[in-house]
Order: sequence, then structure tokens, then C-alpha cells
Amino acid sequence: MTRVIGLFFIILFSSSIPVEKTIGNKDKVLLTSVFDKLTSDPIASLYEELGLQEKLNFDIFEKALLGYEQLSAPNKDIFSIIDFTKPSSEKRLFVIDIKNKKVLYHSLVSHGRNSGDLYAKSFSNKHGSYQSSVGFYETSNTYFGGNGFSLRLEGLERNINDQARARAIVIHGADYCSEDFIKRTGRLGRSYGCPALPRELNKPIINTIKQGSLLFIYADEPTYFANSEILKKGTKRKLLAELPTPQQENTAQAGVMQ
Repeated sequence: MTRVIGLFFIILFSSSIPVEKTIGNKDKVLLTSVFDKLTSDPIASLYEELGLQEKLNFDIFEKALLGYEQLSAPNKDIFSIIDFTKPSSEKRLFVIDIKNKKVLYHSLVSHGRNSGDLYAKSFSNKHGSYQSSVGFYETSNTYFGGNGFSLRLEGLERNINDQARARAIVIHGADYCSEDFIKRTGRLGRSYGCPALPRELNKPIINTIKQGSLLFIYADEPTYFANSEILKKGTKRKLLAELPTPQQENTAQAGVMQ
């Protein structure tokens, strides 16, 4: 498969070379299969329809969707992604209407104060760490607390974020999550581990994602990739889907015999 993908890119950038003189019959059949999958990938198609180019790295979006596909939730029409590879001075939250293929909100979001300053670099599932936790969550019920209108989160990954509710990791509004705060300090203020939102967007975003939608918080965290069973299952499923089917293999063999 690696050889075939390599041939695809050679042909793509060397269109003056006749395909028939470059590859054999078997490779031509497999190449057609690879090309079809590259151009009909539903995740890639959704990424383009949402207009996320130059806003959210495709690899992050793909991981998010591969995990999303493994999970059940009461409201899978709405899916939210937080990209903690970006600095807090940039918009890192994406609230996506999967059903209607629209980005509903693209917002600033704060990270935990012990996760880092401009960038979130350290993550924890421990009580008292004041750090953000990565991974997949399901949104729960709303309530009014010390930070006003808030949304409880249920961490779905054991030993990664499953202490979120016990740690009181919730979505809430904060004055330190604003463009004005960025102008004064060069970054957002930080929470005790909660994904805090701008005051003016807090209520509409919470009302959109509450009661059983999924949230994925991403960061360049090697230990997360090594331990996330959700991502492992999603990646395995993707790799299996990319393998040629028996019918494609038989067609390729028939092409060689001609």
C-alpha cells in the first residue's frame, strides 16, 4: 500500500509521463482504489464543507471524527472540538453541527492555570492540579454556580479525564476570556482546569451543546495518544478500511494475468 501511495504522488506531479509506461496492471488497479478512497473520504469531505482549512489542522479533525464514530451519545448532531495546540490568544473552540454541516461557533477558550501560560502544555486528571484534561467528554446538565451559568462535563476516558465531574471541571463564562484581556496581557487568563468561555458566548454555546453532545479536547500529548482506547479503536478501524478488499485484490490479479 505504501508503494502504491508513493506511485500516486509521482503520477500526480508528473502528469507528462504516461501512466501505462509508469506502472503495471496490478498497481494500476490498486492505485485506482487508493485514489477513490482519497477523493471519497467522508471525513475529508466534511472538513472541506465546514471550511476548516487554515482554521483547524486536518489531522486533529480526523482524530476527533474517528473517536466520535466510536462513541454513542444522546445528541451526536452536535460535536465540539478544542484545539490546545493553538495559543490562547487564538480561537480554539469549534462547535459543529454535524447533521447540517455547519460551524456554529468558533470561539476563544481558556485552559487551566497550571497547564501553561500562552500555550497549554501540561495536563492532568488529578484533583488540585489546576490543569486541563484532554480527551473525549459528554456534556451533561446546566446549573448556576459561582461562575454563573455553567455546564457539567463527564470525562469518557479512564485515567485520562474521568475525574472531570469530581474535579468540578465545567464550561463557564469568565471575564478573563476576552479580546480585551488578550490586548492587555498577550494571552487569556486561566481557569482552575475548566474550559472557560467569553461571557457573551457562554450561554448560547452551553445551550447548544448541553445534555449529551460530545466534546474532544486535543493537545500534543504523547501519553494521551498511547493510552486512549477510543483513539486506538478509531485508528484501527481506519487502517482496516484502507486495506484492499478481496474483490479489489482479485481484480488486480486478473489484470496481471491479461
